Amino acid sequence: MNDPAPLEPCAVVLAAGKGTRMNSDLPKVLCPVVGRPMIHFVLDALEEAGIHRQIVVVGYQADAVRRELEQRDGDVRFVLQEEQLGTGHAVQVCREALADQPGPTVVVAGDSPLIQPSSLNKLLDHFERTRPALLLGTLCVDDPHGLGRIVRDPAGAFVGIVEEKDASDPQRAIREVNMSTYLFETPDLLSTLEHLSSDNAQSEYYLTDCASLLRQSGRPVEALAVLQPCEALSINNTEQLKIVDDTMRAMGYA
Repeated sequence: MNDPAPLEPCAVVLAAGKGTRMNSDLPKVLCPVVGRPMIHFVLDALEEAGIHRQIVVVGYQADAVRRELEQRDGDVRFVLQEEQLGTGHAVQVCREALADQPGPTVVVAGDSPLIQPSSLNKLLDHFERTRPALLLGTLCVDDPHGLGRIVRDPAGAFVGIVEEKDASDPQRAIREVNMSTYLFETPDLLSTLEHLSSDNAQSEYYLTDCASLLRQSGRPVEALAVLQPCEALSINNTEQLKIVDDTMRAMGYA
């Protein structure tokens, strides 16, 4: 008997932020790199990896983001996050849009134009083989300062994510980091979103909490260090924007 075909994945793309340090009135995801709004590169990478159903979470200047992306071919749907209450909240507002999603759900940031289709394909392939509740795409870096560390047990199995401010000295020495690239079994994602709490210093709902909640409920969580060094480059200010722009030009994006 032939194995059933893999269920088609969908993506949730977080694109609601203002980008207060970008020195621009544009929504952050519309700030250009190599002459094009950065979010297009994210959606292109998803398309190239075979993730054609895309749910874009909009917030700040939502209409401008919609207008920019409505010109794209493909299945792009928009969900409004009226208040920006954290990454977990951004996915919570997508619950209705995900209710009829039989396949897995990828969650990525709309301000990560260097996300690589090959990395997404490796995550999808691994997920199809092992079917965890959550698979995190991670990266080993020389300087993990400021990033959440991936903690593993002596056998190498995923234990959790520890933010730098909460990390012990040995944990701060860990070089494998969380890069906000997630692949969920959709029913597990939807059930876990119900249990996220904003009882923290920022009063926000964090998507990273899903990992510990799923493990506490006995569901398998894995981390796979398949992301490439270029995917570590984030854009939070104009200096980082220039670095990413220069990198993308050197890589032949322009």
